[in-house]
Amino acid sequence: MANAEHWERVYRTKESNAVSWYRPHLDRSLAMVDACGLGPNAHVVDIGGGASTLVDDLLARGFFRIAVLDLAGSALEVAQRRLGDRAASVRWIVGDAAARHFDEASVDIWHDRAVFHFLTDEGSRAAYLAELERAMRPGGFVVLATFALDGPEKCSGLPVRRHDAAGLADALGPAFEVLEDAREAHVTPWGSTQNFVYVRARKR
Repeated sequence: MANAEHWERVYRTKESNAVSWYRPHLDRSLAMVDACGLGPNAHVVDIGGGASTLVDDLLARGFFRIAVLDLAGSALEVAQRRLGDRAASVRWIVGDAAARHFDEASVDIWHDRAVFHFLTDEGSRAAYLAELERAMRPGGFVVLATFALDGPEKCSGLPVRRHDAAGLADALGPAFEVLEDAREAHVTPWGSTQNFVYVRARKR
């Protein structure tokens, strides 16, 4: 629960648009979601979504089976307030990404730009990846982003594990086929640059 307490403190002491990872729109993530070519009935989950605007843009695209998961309930509350009445059409989950929140083979798109790079020990990574594989339907897609090898070594005071595209492919393992990868130079609200790497993969 230490990490949950950490993130609760972050979102209670900072505005959601004043944290380093904030972007008005997650353009790279949205492009990869669009590339999946799925209809609005796709089950899309945003892992570590917090106060992110991805859910706003997914709703604007017509998706109506969306779940947003985060350790910090206060982060989800920010997004709920922003969405107003539209928040009622989203499933909001306070919890750990490695726990079982989704039915087996039920998720069509699993998006994570926020969690995987914080899993610095092998046990946490293995538990996360096992849940990812269990929850994804065959033919479903993963959009996974972390700090790149030349990205920050810490975020919000916590150590991270950086990756390149090949490292993310190795982590996902043989159950997933990587379809594309990309880099992004993310500019923080105060003007510094953080390099991210993204992959989009399909479950075999």
